[in-house]
Amino acid sequence: MHVLLLKEPRDGDSGPDPYIKELASHGHKATLIPVLSFKFVSLNTLSDKLFQPEKHGGLIFTSPRAVEAVKMCLEAEERREEWKSSVKDKWNAKAIYVVGKATAALVRNLGLNPLGEDTGTAEVLSRVIIEREDTNIPPLFFPCGSIKREVLPTALRENGVPLETLTVYQTAEHPDLEKNLKNYFTEALRLKSCGGCQVNT
Repeated sequence: MHVLLLKEPRDGDSGPDPYIKELASHGHKATLIPVLSFKFVSLNTLSDKLFQPEKHGGLIFTSPRAVEAVKMCLEAEERREEWKSSVKDKWNAKAIYVVGKATAALVRNLGLNPLGEDTGTAEVLSRVIIEREDTNIPPLFFPCGSIKREVLPTALRENGVPLETLTVYQTAEHPDLEKNLKNYFTEALRLKSCGGCQVNT
């Protein structure tokens, strides 16, 4: 069976996409077509905040893209050295909250120690944060996307846990989505019409 996956591909440096791998292990061929594209914004502001950990009570990451934005802020060598020598340890003295194993793995690559990777959703993570944090801490810093759900900010606000959000990426339809889908179905129909034959051109 041939399966079409409409999702964001796993980052190249973290190995093959787990869905494709799992389907292949059961004898299925999978094609992955990305449906979204991401544009990073406010990176100068993000960088300033990352290098002032004393102003925040901790960090929250609910998506791999937000971690990617942080990574982009550390591309300059002097920033990277400062991060490694002192800044990451100051953050690690605070709580670094994450949703999901993929995000947690990327956070570890930054040298940070994530909490909450088994929570799975922002709703469950918000309960963990509310249980752990006091209301008189400096605001937790939450770099996020333009279409984030309001579950976590609302839950923290209702329970008096201070939070500062910053939009660091915008989400839009992938520019090649229509073309890629058209190509996929054209090829699928061609193969079906010749009984699954492979034609070399």
